[in-house]
Amino acid sequence: MQLYARGMGAGQPPVIFIPGILGSRLSERASGKNVWPGSFGNLVFGSQANLALPFDPKTLEVLDDGLVPDGLFDQALGQDYYGEIQRTLEAHGGYRQARAGEKCEPAQPRYYVLDYDWRQDNVRTAGKLDALIDQIRRDCAKPAQQVDIVAHSMGGLVTRYYLRYGSTDVLDSNALKPNLRGAAKVRRAILLGTPDLGSVTSLHGFLTGRPIGLSSVPPEVLATLPSTYELFPHPLNVWLVTADGKELLRDLFDIDLWRRFEWSIFNPELRRQLGRAGWSAQRLSDFERYFEKRLERARRFVWSLSRKAPPMKTQVVLFGGNCVPTPARLLTEEEHGDSVVRLYPQDVRQRVSGVNYEQLMLEPGDGLVTKASLLARENLDPSQPRHPGVDFPVAGAFFLCERHEKLTGNVSFQDNLLHALLSRDWP
Repeated sequence: MQLYARGMGAGQPPVIFIPGILGSRLSERASGKNVWPGSFGNLVFGSQANLALPFDPKTLEVLDDGLVPDGLFDQALGQDYYGEIQRTLEAHGGYRQARAGEKCEPAQPRYYVLDYDWRQDNVRTAGKLDALIDQIRRDCAKPAQQVDIVAHSMGGLVTRYYLRYGSTDVLDSNALKPNLRGAAKVRRAILLGTPDLGSVTSLHGFLTGRPIGLSSVPPEVLATLPSTYELFPHPLNVWLVTADGKELLRDLFDIDLWRRFEWSIFNPELRRQLGRAGWSAQRLSDFERYFEKRLERARRFVWSLSRKAPPMKTQVVLFGGNCVPTPARLLTEEEHGDSVVRLYPQDVRQRVSGVNYEQLMLEPGDGLVTKASLLARENLDPSQPRHPGVDFPVAGAFFLCERHEKLTGNVSFQDNLLHALLSRDWP
C-alpha cells in the first residue's frame, strides 16, 4: 500500500472518521477521569451502570450527566478497534491527523476524528458532524470545501442522516423530507459494517444485555441511551418468526408489543431488581413514558434514512462482512401458555421437522450486521430489486470475510479504502 502515498498533495479532500457505538472514550468533564472504557477491571468486570443517561421526567429529554467524549477508543484487551485504521491513513495514505481549530497546511492531506457521545441521539451527532465540517472550512479558508467521510457501524447511520438532512432535526413529525444539506458538503462517504436496515443483535441487548468483556451493559442501561433504539431493525424487515417458519408481522416500535412480551424494562424480574435497588413506582412509570418516546423517535429515524430523496452527487461506498452467521430474526414459541422468544437456533425447544433453524434465524454477515442490512435490502436475492420503500443509491459494495469488530483492521478493506479515497475518478 506504500504506493498510495506517492504524488499526494494539494486538492485531496480532508477525511473525517466516525466510529461506531462504544467507539469514543467518555470522561468526566469536571475531573477528566475516564469512565469509558475506564480501567481494565471496569472493562472486563464492571456493571457499566455509570453509562446510563438521566432524563427529565417532565420533558422526557436527556439530561447532561457530565460525561464528554475524550478521543478514540483505539484498542483494549489486546483487540485493535480503530488504531489500525489511523495507521493506514497515516503510513500508507499520507494523511496527518488534524484537530478542529488548526490552520490547514495546503500541501498536507489531513484526517479528523469525530469523537462523540455515542449514547446520544444520532441526529444530535449529525449536528456535531456539521459543526466540524464548518470548522474545517474556516481552518482551510475554503467556504466550499468538501470532505470525505469514513464511518464504521452506527457512524454510518449518522453519516446517512447527515447526507439527507444536514443538522436539521426532522424527527418531530412524519414528513421526513430530505433536503440534502449535508450531501452538498461531502464528496464520498465510505460506510463500513453499517446496519442500514437495522440489527437484530441490537434487540438482543435490550433483552439480555450487550456483552462487554466478561460482563455486559444491562438492558435497563441500554434503554436510557437514545442511539440504541435507532439501531433496531427497519419496519420493512421480517424480524420475528414462529417455530414452523411462519413470518410474524409485528410492530417493533409499538410499546404494547414490549409490554406483551415483557421485554426490557417490562420484564417482571428486572422490575423487581430495580425495586430492590430503590426505584419507586413513579420512576418506573416515567421510564416507561421515556421508553415509548424513544421508540417513536427511532421509528421516524429509521424511516428518515429510506425516504425518497432527490439525486445527490455524493458517492456512497459500502464495505462489510458476508461469511459469519449473523442473527437476522428472533423466534417465538409457546411455553406454559406464554409466548417466549428465542435468540439463537440452539435455543429453540419445540422443533418442527423439516425446518432449518440456522437458515431461518441467521444470515451471512459480520456477526452483528447481516449482508442484507448492509445493502439495505429486505432479502439476499441480488436478482430482486430493493424494496420501493427504501431509497439508497450506492456507488459500490465490497465484501470481506471478517467479524464486525475486526473490519477496520482487515487488509483488504484498508487497501480498497485508500483506493476509494485517493482515486480522482472513482469508481
